[in-house]
Amino acid sequence: MMTLFDSAAPIPSHSVAAMLAVLLGGWQLFSEKGTRRHRIFGWAWVGLMIYVAGSSFFINELHFWRTLSPIHVLSAWTLISLAIAVFQARRGNIRQHRLWMLSLYVLALLLTGIFTLWPGRLLHQVVFGVA
Repeated sequence: MMTLFDSAAPIPSHSVAAMLAVLLGGWQLFSEKGTRRHRIFGWAWVGLMIYVAGSSFFINELHFWRTLSPIHVLSAWTLISLAIAVFQARRGNIRQHRLWMLSLYVLALLLTGIFTLWPGRLLHQVVFGVA
């Protein structure tokens, strides 16, 4: 049976970073806001998300437009959205910051996480033990 760490780089580190981002992001959504701890873990989450989105451009299992797929469009959207979310927090627009961060968590992590379990994808093989 194939394991996640049998796959080519950067898939293992990309997957681990995404799983950490799901856990840390979930914790951030339910923890106290505006504290020093929230900012520190928020920056850690942003760093994880930058790595996850950036490393996805080096994963080319699905081909729709040459080496690009809809996931790569989402990765570009993720990087832009992260910049907008941080900008909104820095200018004090917490309502917009919260909205952007929540949409990133749901769309860029949870929704795409579900699609990685699609039959024929690597994570489907790893989780369900089926090709």
